[in-house]
Amino acid sequence: MGMITDKETREPLVGANIYIKHNLTVGTVSDMNGHYVLRCDPGRYIFVYSYTGMKTVEIEVTIFGDSTVKVDVPMEIFSEQFKEVVVKAGKFDKSLEDQTVSMEVLKPRLMDTRNTTSVETVLNMIPGLTILDEEPQIRGGSGFTFGVGSKVAVFIDDLPVMSGDNGKPDWSLIPIENIKQIEVVKGASSVLSGSAALSGAIYIRTAYPGLTPKTKVKVYTSMYDRPPQPASKWWKGINAGVGASFLHSRKVNDGYTDLVIGGWFLKEDNYIGAPKPGPLVVDTSNIEDKDMVNNKIRLNFNFKHRSKQIRGLAYGMNGNFMYSKSSTAMAWLDDTTNFYRAYPGAVLLGTHLTWYLDPFISYYTGMGSKHKFSNRIFVSDNDMINDQSNNVFMLYNQYQYSKSFSNLGNLEFIGGAASSFTRSNANMYATSGSPVNYLWNMSLFMELEKKFGNALTLSGGMRIEHFLLNDTIIDTKPIFRFGANLKLGQETYLRMSMGQGYRFPTITERFIRTNVGSFGVFNNPTLEPETSWNAEIGVKQGFKLSRFYGYLDGAYFYQEYNNTIEYLFGFWDPTYSFALAGFKFVNTGKSRITGLDLSLNGIAKIFKDFNIYMLMGYTYVLPIALQPDYVFAHDYKSGTVGSDFSYNSTSVDPSQKILKYRFKHTAKIDLEIDYKKFSIGGSMKYFSKTENLDKAIFDFEDATTSAGGTLQSVLYRKYYYNHNHGNTIMDGRINYGIGKHHKVGFIVNNLLNCWYSLRPLKAEPIRKFMVQYRLEF
Repeated sequence: MGMITDKETREPLVGANIYIKHNLTVGTVSDMNGHYVLRCDPGRYIFVYSYTGMKTVEIEVTIFGDSTVKVDVPMEIFSEQFKEVVVKAGKFDKSLEDQTVSMEVLKPRLMDTRNTTSVETVLNMIPGLTILDEEPQIRGGSGFTFGVGSKVAVFIDDLPVMSGDNGKPDWSLIPIENIKQIEVVKGASSVLSGSAALSGAIYIRTAYPGLTPKTKVKVYTSMYDRPPQPASKWWKGINAGVGASFLHSRKVNDGYTDLVIGGWFLKEDNYIGAPKPGPLVVDTSNIEDKDMVNNKIRLNFNFKHRSKQIRGLAYGMNGNFMYSKSSTAMAWLDDTTNFYRAYPGAVLLGTHLTWYLDPFISYYTGMGSKHKFSNRIFVSDNDMINDQSNNVFMLYNQYQYSKSFSNLGNLEFIGGAASSFTRSNANMYATSGSPVNYLWNMSLFMELEKKFGNALTLSGGMRIEHFLLNDTIIDTKPIFRFGANLKLGQETYLRMSMGQGYRFPTITERFIRTNVGSFGVFNNPTLEPETSWNAEIGVKQGFKLSRFYGYLDGAYFYQEYNNTIEYLFGFWDPTYSFALAGFKFVNTGKSRITGLDLSLNGIAKIFKDFNIYMLMGYTYVLPIALQPDYVFAHDYKSGTVGSDFSYNSTSVDPSQKILKYRFKHTAKIDLEIDYKKFSIGGSMKYFSKTENLDKAIFDFEDATTSAGGTLQSVLYRKYYYNHNHGNTIMDGRINYGIGKHHKVGFIVNNLLNCWYSLRPLKAEPIRKFMVQYRLEF
């Protein structure tokens, strides 16, 4: 018996292999605390200890009679090169190559060198993941919905950070200055991640103090360049911003207490200007250019205490508070000189106070068990124009029990229960019968994982979800998953997984009804939950080619959806008393997404103090409508008796049955060269053309342009046909270290100053220059 640890960090190594050198049938693996027990007859043995990325250790052990021999083994990194690419992740805290699902892990180095001010910008560099207009999409699992009803769950420290009313993540709330690592799980993840994880999940892990105190300070300034078309520059002088962040972490009380405090500030002008409608267009919002700003301030803390009296007991609280003033343009004014101005009435202005508190308590027993209770009180108070204010209170509770059963060959178990209660107060949801709406979700979950010998790992799990909306809408759904991982050779791992997904519609998707300029957003109280099942097979290959180390991963995936929820544009109001046209969430039938996902993450140690870091990937998706003639709604276009809505009747190009607002091909590359104190890096993102979209957008353009100037024309058709050929976006950065504690950097986003759009009527950012200074000690 004994404990396996990382010699450098002193952290327990979970899943390390222990076996007898000349008898591979006798062996075990370390549990979630790094402990192991190996029962042997009296005699002399050579125990072998192995762990991916670590040096294999051999120890001679002699056992006499019924004696117990304790052997603790601190393991060393195989080489400094592998230290950069070996990570632990997932619910069972296993090595990345031992996972039974596709997973990407991102460390904070890239965030620092890119001057990341909001985490979604660096998430966009992860292969297979796209952040489209703040909405996360994994492997083409969704079109665009302005972020509402995300099919990708987002967590901070295993607790959801998505608004309870609309299921939208607030990226600015994530403490970018204190991230330990980011884990992205691809494919249906509802069993362990809950309802929102229909196509995947993003886990943000915050950092706790190490052995020595740490302080980080960063200040930066930014400026937008002139647009590629000089006539579309609407501001005078410069369009600038400033920001700063700080972090301090340390252990106190003889190392039994962890303290972390951090904060962030941003004051920035928007690159989108206020609406300037035509002379006959009535715009009652009265928004001016000076109102188009994004100002934010955030303060966060982590506190954790380990009991001296009760071994294994820990408790604490994390917290995060943010106040912001935001301006969001839903559509451009036109597709030429006013490309960077907002459409009248299509601007969301507001002030927001958002905060959460996370009390928690955990207890490790001496028998390989862990109990953990976590709670999140999440409040969001949004004061918006156009009667779109809302106040949301969410209470999330989770109990989780985990245990390693050494008497069952180190069978790993995780199970528990979770509960989420949301209260939302907003006039735009009053179509439910009241502006106050309640959503309660309770779930039970479990997962088992077992390693057979030193090669095969099997896992399986289930979850039961129960939803209750306003005491009237009830739904219960069991879901299951299974996975396997087989070590084929040295650093070669084959995996496969199958899983079900389930997502219950949010309060927003069912009940929202609000105006956005000449168009609106329409409610759908009969919206049904969507379900899916996912299968994939993949291989992860670790490699060492001379001085080049890393992992190459490839996966083929297949996912089918039932009751697919899409956010579609149409003429939904037969009276035209509310809005001429607009968006609505509807169930569109069955769909299927297949494809290929490739990624490479590595480091080349050319010679001393000269390193090249690389992260690259390519994703191909084929998203198909399986019921193209299925009628899911009715259209009320002016001058007609209306028509039935199906995929075929609503698509600009239904010939290939491609789902709307998807890119077939995406490719991403990030390279950085470090030489001593100097580093230079760059990134590239490629998005192929948008294959299909709602035909009603073109119909709406025809309706507004024929209104004699009383309605602001919505112009998109010409841009779509002339510019929808794919987009390549490049960024660049240079950083230089001054002494041991200081660094300065110069960063340029959209290096070529591309004029582009990734979703209809949305102008993407122009070239942006940033200068940053970092202090760390």
